[in-house]
Amino acid sequence: MKEANVDHSSDPRAIMGSDLSPDLLDASGPEPDFAFAFNDRNFSDRVLRIEIVADISETKSDGEACTSISDWARNRKRRRAESKRESGEDILVLREEQVYCNMPDTEDVVACENQDEEAVAMIESPSGSHLNLDSLQNFVNDEAACSNDLSCSMDCSTVLRVETIHISSPILAAKSPFFYKLFSNGMKESENRQATLRIYESEEAALMDLLNFMYSNTLSTITAPSLLDVLKAADKFVVASCMRYCSRLLGQLPMTRDSALHYLDLPSSVLMVDAVQSLTETAKTFLASLYRELTKFVDEVLNLPLAGIEAVLSSDDLQVASEDAIFDVVLKWARLHYRNVEDRREVIGSRLARLIRFPHMSCRKLRKVLSCNDFDPQLASKIVREALFYKAETPFRQRFLAVENANATYRGFVDRCYKYRPVKLVEFELPRPQCIVYLDLKREECARLFPGGRVYSQAFHLGGQGFFLSAHCNMDQQNSFQCLGLFLGMQEKGSVSFAVDYEFSVRTNPGEEFSSKYKGNYTFTGGKAVGYRNLLATPWTKFMADDSSYFINSVLHLKAELTIRQ
Repeated sequence: MKEANVDHSSDPRAIMGSDLSPDLLDASGPEPDFAFAFNDRNFSDRVLRIEIVADISETKSDGEACTSISDWARNRKRRRAESKRESGEDILVLREEQVYCNMPDTEDVVACENQDEEAVAMIESPSGSHLNLDSLQNFVNDEAACSNDLSCSMDCSTVLRVETIHISSPILAAKSPFFYKLFSNGMKESENRQATLRIYESEEAALMDLLNFMYSNTLSTITAPSLLDVLKAADKFVVASCMRYCSRLLGQLPMTRDSALHYLDLPSSVLMVDAVQSLTETAKTFLASLYRELTKFVDEVLNLPLAGIEAVLSSDDLQVASEDAIFDVVLKWARLHYRNVEDRREVIGSRLARLIRFPHMSCRKLRKVLSCNDFDPQLASKIVREALFYKAETPFRQRFLAVENANATYRGFVDRCYKYRPVKLVEFELPRPQCIVYLDLKREECARLFPGGRVYSQAFHLGGQGFFLSAHCNMDQQNSFQCLGLFLGMQEKGSVSFAVDYEFSVRTNPGEEFSSKYKGNYTFTGGKAVGYRNLLATPWTKFMADDSSYFINSVLHLKAELTIRQ
């Protein structure tokens, strides 16, 4: 057996960069159409034999066509699970050879294992001897671990049928670094060389569509399941132009919840391709928009897969009561999908914790983070420490951190569309139980209150009772114009009675203290609120004017001091 002269250190992508790169063809205009030459012996220099073997643990449903993307996903997940039990899936590319089930030592054979399938190539010399192209195999999956069981499994499978196609090696090599490497192995040319490709039956249609695309630059299939199968085949054989084409067609199809989830569940090698990333970003945006009002779809969100929950909770536009609610959803999801505490800690630490905007959580909830068994103690301590440092920053510094963090992977400093606005709280126990609450509202938030809206703060506690602030745009009953009102309410309902002295203030100059606007006392019972309808004693139009003194860097700064009466 004579081994082919192959440079194992060369990268087929680099080799193609000179004359045959598909990217260069794209840059120079439309690619040539060689559809007339497909499977025509007059324009072919090789014969491709496609040996089709039965899928692993094939059942009756395997032969049924996928009519929807849900069917495609169910079949794909079943096949993936079955293939993992058989040590993964692979495609074998052979050169008219006899494959032996007694595999050689691991240093002689490189087996590829990826999330779904990868390609392994072998070639035949004109005399019929058979050579293992380790360099080609390494190119397809440079970082894969060695595994020989699958190759033996496929090789020993009964061939159901054989399809023969006449191919042009220059056309395939120009489209695919895989085929370029396969056909440029340094061996002497032979008029009767044949390439044999062994695939599973479920992959046949996708492969035929892919080969046809490499000649014609178009696909006859237009359904999402078929396009996804072709996309995976194009990834295996590194046909970048086909991956772009499939992604573009999929992006033009109506997006659904199922299709979005399946796009995000594509093999990691496919998701890394630039052409596919625009499709996955669209899928993420769709899911985030679908579940924007998170509180209405909690049960559905809890049943999403990991990629789905990441897409939803990464959104800045989620309408939730507060970041505390996001924390609760993450814990519920992790406990539902990962029953083992070590597994939960792993997925929370590596994937889910970055979805929670801890700096915008309440201090009471941050205390729960420290005591939560689902978080690694060191991670929890680091998270809470960073959140408290953020809360201690000035509003200007907080906004700066949010802008600086806007394009980062972890967007912890960027707030969402919270129903309840975060507050800063300073508590005192002596000489009397007292707290000072700071509530900042952006100009755009205030503008959305007109003509009759209201915004609530997160709950805070004094003397064991929960309170909240609410800012209103309401009508001044004496002067008949709209104005800003501020109210203090107690959460608990029932017969609890609570006497409180309170004072509302506003800041109008960055270098000055807060100016007192209204003070009083009130004996609260559960569910009651007290405040002042015209806090600033000014009409709404003047309050919101561009030259308004109440907005400092487009932020309104409010303060409430509460003291329990003895």
